[in-house]
Amino acid sequence: MDEKIDLKKVARQHVEMDMFFVGDFALAEGLTGVPDEGEAGGDGAAAAEGLAAIAAEVGACCKCGLGESRTNAVPGEGNPNAKIVFVGEAPGADEDAQGRPFVGRAGQLLDKIINAMGMRRSDVFICNILKCRPPGNRDPRPDEIIACLPFLQMQLALIAPEVIVALGAHAARTLLNTNQAIGRLRGRFHDYYFSPDAPPVKLMPTYHPAYLLRNYSPDNRRRVWEDMQKVMAEVGLEMP
Repeated sequence: MDEKIDLKKVARQHVEMDMFFVGDFALAEGLTGVPDEGEAGGDGAAAAEGLAAIAAEVGACCKCGLGESRTNAVPGEGNPNAKIVFVGEAPGADEDAQGRPFVGRAGQLLDKIINAMGMRRSDVFICNILKCRPPGNRDPRPDEIIACLPFLQMQLALIAPEVIVALGAHAARTLLNTNQAIGRLRGRFHDYYFSPDAPPVKLMPTYHPAYLLRNYSPDNRRRVWEDMQKVMAEVGLEMP
Protein backbone atom coordinates (compact mmCIF):
# COMPACT_ATOMS: atom_id res chain seq x y z
CA MET A 1 0.00 0.00 0.00
CA ASP A 2 1.40 3.41 -1.00
CA GLU A 3 1.80 5.93 1.81
CA LYS A 4 0.51 9.45 1.35
CA ILE A 5 3.40 11.84 0.80
CA ASP A 6 3.64 14.72 3.27
CA LEU A 7 4.65 17.56 0.93
CA LYS A 8 5.30 19.99 3.76
CA LYS A 9 7.61 17.51 5.44
CA VAL A 10 9.45 16.85 2.17
CA ALA A 11 9.86 20.59 1.54
CA ARG A 12 11.11 21.18 5.09
CA GLN A 13 13.66 18.38 4.74
CA HIS A 14 14.95 19.84 1.48
CA VAL A 15 15.40 23.25 3.13
CA GLU A 16 17.23 21.68 6.06
CA MET A 17 19.44 19.67 3.71
CA ASP A 18 20.27 22.76 1.63
CA MET A 19 21.24 24.66 4.78
CA PHE A 20 23.34 21.68 5.79
CA PHE A 21 25.45 21.60 2.64
CA VAL A 22 25.47 25.28 1.67
CA GLY A 23 26.57 26.28 5.15
CA ASP A 24 23.88 28.92 5.77
CA PHE A 25 23.48 27.98 9.41
CA ALA A 26 23.61 31.40 11.10
CA LEU A 27 23.88 29.72 14.47
CA ALA A 28 23.43 32.03 17.43
CA GLU A 29 25.53 31.90 20.57
CA GLY A 30 22.79 30.12 22.49
CA LEU A 31 22.25 27.01 20.39
CA THR A 32 19.10 25.03 21.08
CA GLY A 33 19.73 21.49 22.19
CA VAL A 34 23.51 21.71 22.52
CA PRO A 35 24.65 19.38 25.28
CA ASP A 36 26.26 21.25 28.16
CA GLU A 37 29.61 20.03 29.37
CA GLY A 38 28.96 17.44 32.03
CA GLU A 39 25.48 16.41 30.85
CA ALA A 40 26.39 13.22 29.02
CA GLY A 41 28.56 10.35 30.12
CA GLY A 42 29.90 10.12 33.62
CA ASP A 43 32.69 11.98 35.47
CA GLY A 44 34.02 14.52 32.97
CA ALA A 45 37.29 15.15 34.82
CA ALA A 46 38.04 11.44 35.11
CA ALA A 47 37.19 10.88 31.44
CA ALA A 48 39.40 13.79 30.37
CA GLU A 49 42.29 12.43 32.43
CA GLY A 50 41.81 8.96 30.97
CA LEU A 51 41.64 10.28 27.42
CA ALA A 52 44.84 12.26 27.96
CA ALA A 53 46.57 9.11 29.18
CA ILE A 54 45.38 7.20 26.11
CA ALA A 55 46.59 10.02 23.84
CA ALA A 56 50.03 9.84 25.44
CA GLU A 57 50.11 6.08 24.95
CA VAL A 58 49.06 6.49 21.31
CA GLY A 59 51.86 9.01 20.80
CA ALA A 60 54.44 6.49 21.99
CA CYS A 61 52.91 3.47 20.24
CA CYS A 62 54.91 1.47 17.70
CA LYS A 63 52.85 -1.72 17.69
CA CYS A 64 52.64 -1.67 13.89
CA GLY A 65 54.68 -0.22 11.05
CA LEU A 66 52.60 2.96 10.91
CA GLY A 67 54.40 4.27 13.96
CA GLU A 68 57.59 4.50 11.93
CA SER A 69 56.10 6.35 8.96
CA ARG A 70 53.81 8.86 10.72
CA THR A 71 54.57 12.52 11.30
CA ASN A 72 52.13 12.77 14.20
CA ALA A 73 49.81 10.32 15.88
CA VAL A 74 46.16 11.41 15.82
CA PRO A 75 44.46 10.10 18.98
CA GLY A 76 41.29 12.18 18.65
CA GLU A 77 39.82 15.26 20.28
CA GLY A 78 36.65 16.74 21.68
CA ASN A 79 34.33 16.77 24.66
CA PRO A 80 35.15 13.98 27.15
CA ASN A 81 31.45 13.99 28.08
CA ALA A 82 30.16 14.02 24.51
CA LYS A 83 26.75 12.57 23.75
CA ILE A 84 27.92 11.79 20.21
CA VAL A 85 31.23 10.32 19.07
CA PHE A 86 32.17 10.37 15.38
CA VAL A 87 34.53 7.56 14.34
CA GLY A 88 36.26 7.63 10.97
CA GLU A 89 38.68 5.32 9.20
CA ALA A 90 42.19 6.75 9.57
CA PRO A 91 44.08 10.06 9.47
CA GLY A 92 44.96 11.60 6.13
CA ALA A 93 47.83 13.87 5.14
CA ASP A 94 46.42 16.98 6.81
CA GLU A 95 45.65 15.08 9.99
CA ASP A 96 49.11 13.49 10.03
CA ALA A 97 50.70 16.93 9.68
CA GLN A 98 48.66 18.53 12.47
CA GLY A 99 48.02 15.62 14.81
CA ARG A 100 44.28 16.39 14.80
CA PRO A 101 41.38 14.38 13.32
CA PHE A 102 39.30 15.54 10.36
CA VAL A 103 41.01 18.85 9.55
CA GLY A 104 41.19 18.47 5.74
CA ARG A 105 38.41 18.86 3.17
CA ALA A 106 36.45 15.92 4.60
CA GLY A 107 36.85 17.44 8.04
CA GLN A 108 35.46 20.77 6.83
CA LEU A 109 32.39 18.95 5.57
CA LEU A 110 32.08 17.07 8.86
CA ASP A 111 32.19 20.42 10.68
CA LYS A 112 29.26 21.58 8.52
CA ILE A 113 27.36 18.43 9.36
CA ILE A 114 27.95 18.98 13.07
CA ASN A 115 26.91 22.63 12.79
CA ALA A 116 23.77 21.69 10.90
CA MET A 117 22.88 19.41 13.80
CA GLY A 118 22.97 22.43 16.10
CA MET A 119 26.33 21.71 17.69
CA ARG A 120 29.91 22.82 17.60
CA ARG A 121 32.92 20.63 17.03
CA SER A 122 33.83 21.03 20.70
CA ASP A 123 30.51 19.46 21.74
CA VAL A 124 31.35 16.07 20.23
CA PHE A 125 34.33 13.73 20.19
CA ILE A 126 36.03 12.89 16.88
CA CYS A 127 38.49 10.06 16.30
CA ASN A 128 39.41 7.22 13.95
CA ILE A 129 39.82 3.46 13.93
CA LEU A 130 43.55 3.93 13.21
CA LYS A 131 45.52 6.58 15.08
CA CYS A 132 48.26 6.89 12.45
CA ARG A 133 48.09 7.60 8.72
CA PRO A 134 48.50 4.64 6.36
CA PRO A 135 51.00 5.50 3.59
CA GLY A 136 49.26 6.97 0.56
CA ASN A 137 45.94 6.90 2.45
CA ARG A 138 45.56 3.21 1.63
CA ASP A 139 42.95 1.10 3.42
CA PRO A 140 43.76 -0.04 6.97
CA ARG A 141 45.26 -3.52 7.18
CA PRO A 142 43.86 -6.15 9.56
CA ASP A 143 47.01 -6.24 11.69
CA GLU A 144 46.93 -2.44 12.03
CA ILE A 145 43.28 -2.50 13.10
CA ILE A 146 43.99 -5.25 15.65
CA ALA A 147 46.89 -3.25 17.11
CA CYS A 148 45.02 0.06 17.25
CA LEU A 149 41.44 -0.92 18.09
CA PRO A 150 41.99 -1.23 21.89
CA PHE A 151 42.78 2.51 22.03
CA LEU A 152 39.43 3.34 20.43
CA GLN A 153 37.56 0.86 22.62
CA MET A 154 39.03 2.46 25.75
CA GLN A 155 38.12 5.94 24.49
CA LEU A 156 34.51 4.94 23.83
CA ALA A 157 34.20 3.28 27.23
CA LEU A 158 35.54 6.38 28.99
CA ILE A 159 33.31 8.83 27.13
CA ALA A 160 30.23 6.58 27.31
CA PRO A 161 28.35 8.42 24.53
CA GLU A 162 24.68 7.96 23.81
CA VAL A 163 25.35 7.49 20.08
CA ILE A 164 28.37 6.51 18.00
CA VAL A 165 28.38 7.66 14.37
CA ALA A 166 30.53 5.37 12.22
CA LEU A 167 31.77 7.36 9.23
CA GLY A 168 32.24 5.05 6.27
CA ALA A 169 32.49 1.35 5.62
CA HIS A 170 35.76 0.65 7.46
CA ALA A 171 34.59 2.24 10.70
CA ALA A 172 31.16 0.61 10.54
CA ARG A 173 32.46 -2.84 9.64
CA THR A 174 35.14 -2.76 12.33
CA LEU A 175 32.87 -1.61 15.14
CA LEU A 176 30.04 -3.95 14.16
CA ASN A 177 32.31 -6.86 13.19
CA THR A 178 30.58 -7.37 9.85
CA ASN A 179 31.39 -7.43 6.14
CA GLN A 180 28.15 -5.82 5.02
CA ALA A 181 28.27 -2.85 2.67
CA ILE A 182 27.81 0.62 4.14
CA GLY A 183 24.76 1.09 1.92
CA ARG A 184 23.04 -1.78 3.74
CA LEU A 185 24.25 -0.79 7.21
CA ARG A 186 23.38 2.91 7.17
CA GLY A 187 19.97 4.37 7.92
CA ARG A 188 19.26 2.39 11.10
CA PHE A 189 20.72 2.00 14.54
CA HIS A 190 22.82 -0.99 15.53
CA ASP A 191 23.96 -2.08 18.99
CA TYR A 192 27.57 -1.54 20.00
CA TYR A 193 28.79 -3.20 23.19
CA PHE A 194 31.57 -1.70 25.29
CA SER A 195 31.85 -5.05 27.07
CA PRO A 196 29.79 -8.24 27.48
CA ASP A 197 28.49 -6.96 30.82
CA ALA A 198 27.62 -3.41 29.76
CA PRO A 199 24.38 -2.39 28.03
CA PRO A 200 24.77 -1.53 24.33
CA VAL A 201 24.99 1.96 22.91
CA LYS A 202 23.34 3.02 19.65
CA LEU A 203 25.59 3.09 16.58
CA MET A 204 24.59 4.82 13.35
CA PRO A 205 26.64 4.01 10.24
CA THR A 206 26.63 6.64 7.52
CA TYR A 207 28.71 7.68 4.52
CA HIS A 208 32.17 9.12 5.16
CA PRO A 209 32.48 12.85 4.32
CA ALA A 210 35.26 11.98 1.87
CA TYR A 211 32.82 9.72 0.03
CA LEU A 212 30.33 12.58 -0.15
CA LEU A 213 32.98 14.83 -1.66
CA ARG A 214 33.68 12.22 -4.34
CA ASN A 215 30.02 11.36 -4.93
CA TYR A 216 28.26 14.65 -4.28
CA SER A 217 24.69 13.85 -5.31
CA PRO A 218 21.31 14.93 -3.90
CA ASP A 219 20.51 11.33 -2.96
CA ASN A 220 23.73 10.82 -1.00
CA ARG A 221 23.35 14.16 0.77
CA ARG A 222 19.77 13.31 1.67
CA ARG A 223 20.78 9.91 3.05
CA VAL A 224 23.45 11.37 5.34
CA TRP A 225 21.13 14.11 6.55
CA GLU A 226 18.40 11.59 7.30
CA ASP A 227 20.92 9.53 9.29
CA MET A 228 21.92 12.60 11.30
CA GLN A 229 18.30 13.52 11.99
CA LYS A 230 17.83 10.09 13.56
CA VAL A 231 20.92 10.66 15.68
CA MET A 232 19.59 14.06 16.77
CA ALA A 233 16.27 12.54 17.75
CA GLU A 234 18.00 9.79 19.73
CA VAL A 235 19.99 12.25 21.88
CA GLY A 236 17.17 14.79 22.18
CA LEU A 237 18.61 17.56 20.00
CA GLU A 238 16.19 20.02 18.44
CA MET A 239 16.55 21.23 14.88
CA PRO A 240 18.34 24.63 15.01
